[in-house]
Amino acid sequence: MNRTVNAAYTDEGRFSFPDYIERVTAGTGGESFLIFGGTKTALYDCGMAYSQEGLIANIEEKLEKHGYETLDYVLLSHTHYDHIGALPYILERWPDAKVCGAEKALKVFSSRGAAETMVRLGEAAKERYAVSEEERKCVIKADGLRCDIVMHDGDSVDLGAMTVRAYETKGHTDCSLSYMLEPVMTLFASESTGVLRADGKMYTAILKDYFQTVESAEKCKALKPALIIGNHFGRIPDEITERYFDLYIEAAEEERRFILNMREKGLSFEEMIKGYESVYWTEERAKSQPKEAFYENAGWIIKNMK
Repeated sequence: MNRTVNAAYTDEGRFSFPDYIERVTAGTGGESFLIFGGTKTALYDCGMAYSQEGLIANIEEKLEKHGYETLDYVLLSHTHYDHIGALPYILERWPDAKVCGAEKALKVFSSRGAAETMVRLGEAAKERYAVSEEERKCVIKADGLRCDIVMHDGDSVDLGAMTVRAYETKGHTDCSLSYMLEPVMTLFASESTGVLRADGKMYTAILKDYFQTVESAEKCKALKPALIIGNHFGRIPDEITERYFDLYIEAAEEERRFILNMREKGLSFEEMIKGYESVYWTEERAKSQPKEAFYENAGWIIKNMK
């Protein structure tokens, strides 16, 4: 069911970046990348809450390595717990950093229900992935979340020698954004356009709207990026850069047919969840996504597929 591509997916390949990008990920679950734009810095996503101490230490190390004094911006791909879990702790460490995100992020951050979900899933991730005593002791919180700069389609922030331009790429969530780093044309692609994993398979995450994800993939393809950084993955292999978004659309179409076929057969919601799990839950996926989060996502995907 999942599309497999013939390319190298070792950590060496996934995390091989130009000198203006450093991987600062800590723990398991969500990737974080630090961008050095000339005079300003930007953190793309914050990863899981439980590993926040390691993330902060990694950022401090890379800032010193590149001769920068502070973190200037935080770029949010969207507002899920595995992408903004460490945001409250980041803002405690760098309170002057400006958080950039979609307008919908403002509503999410003011929602008590959303905060409770982030804490619940953050606790599940800690239980599943924490390895050190510090990680196990981490108090998962969702307070202090904010969005200082609302980014609409085409809006940008200046990093000095480079510019970060935002593109609305809905479908996974209504707050999903992709970011193009100009003039080097490096695209940080949102989860709306798929998740490539180390097993070589393209996974989808169509929580909101299938047609929006296809539109988002086509929009990103039209930007003609020279380099793509994928959510939960890292550097997309150069040999598939030009057809990456086509691969996603193929995988999305296949998943849609699978779900609609189950619905046409008259399967109950519980039966559809089990059928979906039998195809889309894999050992590779389990390495970075707790089963609880998978079930929650699967429910939304099945309910919203049209």
